[in-house]
Amino acid sequence: MPRFTLSPRGLLACLITACLAQSVVAADGPVAASPQTTASNAAVLQQLPFTDRTDYESVKKGLIAPFKGQIKDASGKVIWDIQAYDFLARDQAPESVNPSLWRLAQLSAHAGLFEVSPRLYQVRGLDLANMTIIEGDDGLIIIDPLTMAETAKAALELYYQNRPHKPVVAVIYSHTHVDHFGGVRGVIDEADVKAGKVKVFAPAGFMEHVMSENVYAGNAMSRRAQFQFGSLLPRGEKGQVDAGLGKSTPSGGTVTLIPPTDLIDKELETRTIAGLDVEFQLTPGTEAPAEMNLYLPQLRALCMAENATQMMHNILTPRGAQVRDAKAWAEYLDDSLARYGDKSDVLFAQHNWPTWGGERIRTFLADQRDMYAFLNDRTLHLLNQGLTPVEIADSIKKLPGSLDQKWYTRGYYGSLSFNTRAVYQRYMGFYDGNPANLNPLPPVETARHTIEAMGGDAAALGKMQAAMARGEYRWAAQLGNQLLFANPDNGDARKAQAEALEQMGYQSENATWRNMYLTGAMELRTGVPPHAGTSVSVDMVRAMSPQMFFDFLAVRLDSEKAVGHDLTLNWTFEDQNKDFNLTLRNGVLTHRAGLNAQADASVTMSKATLEQISLKQLDIPSAIQKGLIKLQGNGKKLGELMTSLDTFAPQFNIVTP
Repeated sequence: MPRFTLSPRGLLACLITACLAQSVVAADGPVAASPQTTASNAAVLQQLPFTDRTDYESVKKGLIAPFKGQIKDASGKVIWDIQAYDFLARDQAPESVNPSLWRLAQLSAHAGLFEVSPRLYQVRGLDLANMTIIEGDDGLIIIDPLTMAETAKAALELYYQNRPHKPVVAVIYSHTHVDHFGGVRGVIDEADVKAGKVKVFAPAGFMEHVMSENVYAGNAMSRRAQFQFGSLLPRGEKGQVDAGLGKSTPSGGTVTLIPPTDLIDKELETRTIAGLDVEFQLTPGTEAPAEMNLYLPQLRALCMAENATQMMHNILTPRGAQVRDAKAWAEYLDDSLARYGDKSDVLFAQHNWPTWGGERIRTFLADQRDMYAFLNDRTLHLLNQGLTPVEIADSIKKLPGSLDQKWYTRGYYGSLSFNTRAVYQRYMGFYDGNPANLNPLPPVETARHTIEAMGGDAAALGKMQAAMARGEYRWAAQLGNQLLFANPDNGDARKAQAEALEQMGYQSENATWRNMYLTGAMELRTGVPPHAGTSVSVDMVRAMSPQMFFDFLAVRLDSEKAVGHDLTLNWTFEDQNKDFNLTLRNGVLTHRAGLNAQADASVTMSKATLEQISLKQLDIPSAIQKGLIKLQGNGKKLGELMTSLDTFAPQFNIVTP
């Protein structure tokens, strides 16, 4: 039965803590910054306004209680350690870190409980995201309870150690990414939700999009998220220093989910929660397909969820997701500016630190709006002149006007290069219009032909090393990639490629790019890490509807195995009084509501039994033997379906074939 794999915000950090295996070349470790890298990073100090220390003041403003400790799971394993970033205390950036990224990494290392304004608090630095706590008249409202139950519980405990102990009466999920809902059981009890003591608010479409991202493409997203967030990298000057939106994702812990009780489905909707008016502004298609901002009129406070952070965000995340709408994003930001710009004394988001003061808030929102509008419009301008995605990305070197000199528009998480290609993809698709690219050879075959045309491995490696000596690391990495896909066992090529990737990582201002480069280098030296944990979330499985379960069966189906095994199965969930019929035809699995009178077999079970099977707590033969599954008709047809399903390997190769 299905394996359910979670993805957003590098959730696969919870999979791996074991030592790396399958060494192909000697684990000689990261190299030093080259002279070209050192010069490149030194030049950054002359290009950006490092004398502006406003953010260093803002990040400490309102500090009530710093957090310096560790957070452990039930077994005593450390899943969060902010002290691992103590190396960031030195003022001067080392040669192996872009000074702009070093600055951001220092800022996001501030962890603790902060008063944003009266009755409004944030716990920052205990997870990738922030947890916001609002003091209502008769209880607490929590916005976004982090990624893991353990970190969320620690965040609430830190609040209670310093503020009056009021009960939590409402939780708000601002959007569908796991670092904004996964810790919910650390702050509330589902029994209280079912009893009506606690409400859980979310934007319309929340559950559907949570399942779509975390399950259907979750296995691949999780693997790629390891690269994006640098989950497996050591913390340090030659390793992971930041994740762009925060330090990292927790390494382990318990992902939870309590389905929302109240969905916000109007463009603007006001609810009174714990005596406070909360105006919700739906913003679908922005940073998440289901997302919403919040305005608190009594507090004159504006929550921008993840739509306006202290940096450029992603139009398309490197881990993978639906392409976002930069045009709509800019329009929603403008709407927020028009509606709330003159009525807000503080703007806060669910990452980074707040912005105080009406004029600064209005400028911040206008700049963020202009940034996303530029990404959309400039890309369209150039694609209409016939430029391809890579040409557009390489031609847009910086943001226009004063935007390029604003710290909160720098590409720490999203990047100009990636975002312009994402906009192109949204409008034009992945094809660049060149017929030569209609049906290219796959990577391994392309590499073999390329290396042969260059005169073989030795000749290609020589050209690669010459490019590295000139500091042309982008070209060197392209050559190295061809070498490795033609011959992945070439130890000299692996070593050279690792060094090329490291130099690009050291130079990168973008935290995620640095993490991806350095993770690639690490895996070239030490191999793909083993799967040392589980990605199964009990709550995620329980929250899946039967339709979602059948959708994922269709994803897991190996059509080549299934061809020739046409069948129809009726499937009844007796505890939910719901019937479905599944059709396997032409190697394709589809489903619809209701029973089919011509079905080959009928399966009857409870949703709870399905959950046990999905979590591998029970197998189908045992369930039949125990009477938990009633099978009528041609039972072999159910067996044919089950044997046509694949279980995805979580740790597939990326930097080698």
